[in-house]
Amino acid sequence: MRRFVIVGHKAHTTPDFKLDDLAGGAGRLDVLLRCVNSSFFLSHDIRTDVIVYLVLQGPEDPPRTVRFVGSELRYLNPDERSTGALVRNALLKRSDSEVRSSPGVYVSKMSFKEVLDEVTPLGSVIYLREDGVFYRDRDYPDDVAFVLSDHKNLTEDEESELASRTKEIISIGARSYHADHCITVMNHELDLRTPPI
Repeated sequence: MRRFVIVGHKAHTTPDFKLDDLAGGAGRLDVLLRCVNSSFFLSHDIRTDVIVYLVLQGPEDPPRTVRFVGSELRYLNPDERSTGALVRNALLKRSDSEVRSSPGVYVSKMSFKEVLDEVTPLGSVIYLREDGVFYRDRDYPDDVAFVLSDHKNLTEDEESELASRTKEIISIGARSYHADHCITVMNHELDLRTPPI
C-alpha cells in the first residue's frame, strides 16, 4: 500500500469556502487537491493501492483530516473543483470519531501526530525533502508512507514529531518541486519497480 500524508497549514477546516476560490478563500486547498489527483489518477483508471491523508490545519476548527481510500473511491474526478466539493462535503460532517462522507472519503479530528501514529506501524515512513538521499538510490517496501507539506515547509514541531518516527529523508532533486509533482515522480518510480500483473 502507498500512503501520502500531506499537511495543509492554512487549508480551511470548515466548509465555508467557495469552490471558485480554492486557492485564496480555502487557504491554498488547491495545492492539496492537486496532490489527491496526482496520487490516484492514471489514464482511464484510479489507483486502488493508494491512501491519501490531507491534514488540514487552517481556520476555523483545526485539525481536521480527510482520508481518501483508493479501493473504495467513487465520484472522484480529475478537476480540482469536484475534488474540492468532496472535501467540503466531508467537512460538513461533525463527529469526534472518523466518519465516511462519501464512498472512499473519510473525515476525522486527527492531528498530524495522530496520523503519524496511524501510518507508522503499517510500514516505512519517509519524509520527502530537498536535502534527502536521492530517491533512486534506495529500495522501498511494499507498504510505505510519504510525508509532504503544502506550499509551506513543515514547522519545527512537525519536523520533530516526524523525526521521532523516522530518520528516512529522500529527495527527488535539489530544486523545490510542487508537492503534487513529487507524488507523480514517486508513483512513477514505484510503478517501474513493480510492473503490472
